[in-house]
Amino acid sequence: MLKSVARVSQFLLAALIWLFLVESTGLAGPLALGREATPKEVAGWDIDVRPDGQGLPPGKGDARQGEEIFQERCAACHGEFGEGLDRWPPLAGGFESLAGDNPVKTVGSYWPYLSTVFDYIRRAMPFGDAQSLTPDEIYAITAYILYLNDLVQDEEFELSRQNFLSVKLPNETNFIPDPRPLTELRQQREPCMANCKSAVRILSRARVLDVTPESGKKSE
Repeated sequence: MLKSVARVSQFLLAALIWLFLVESTGLAGPLALGREATPKEVAGWDIDVRPDGQGLPPGKGDARQGEEIFQERCAACHGEFGEGLDRWPPLAGGFESLAGDNPVKTVGSYWPYLSTVFDYIRRAMPFGDAQSLTPDEIYAITAYILYLNDLVQDEEFELSRQNFLSVKLPNETNFIPDPRPLTELRQQREPCMANCKSAVRILSRARVLDVTPESGKKSE
């Protein structure tokens, strides 16, 4: 009995302490947990750049400067000329390859907007040291990637917030909004887990990874 009373007393004491902390620290929100983010904290997360240029920071950089930064911070993965090394993705080339059997999706051949390039570099690059580049460095690297893809011809080309929207990527017009109306999901049938078909035919094989089993052989 005494042990039960002691446990209840400890629980009540802990609850009173928690209520005191909530009231004394002015915690915000409907659950009285956490606090409102400060403007400085919001600014640290609010770094997205949109196709219409919203979110671009002040700054500038030319392709020649970008080449130097690219060789130091990016070439170890993407190659000196943006060709991609090992399994790291290429950033240049692949022109007119999208309709072929082996499309090469680069900034010059596939990406729709230059803002995607800037935003991704700003947010996630260099790999392992994300958000370490200054706005001027990001503008310069972006200008160099344009130069690698022959989208600008002058290595002195300077990219800035003022002329950013004047640069159009070749594949932009092939990205269109989905015209289908929003509809509710249809009721799904129970999935078949065994003996679903009388026979299975291989219609195509994996292009890169040799994972498609040979005919007549069971996959391991």
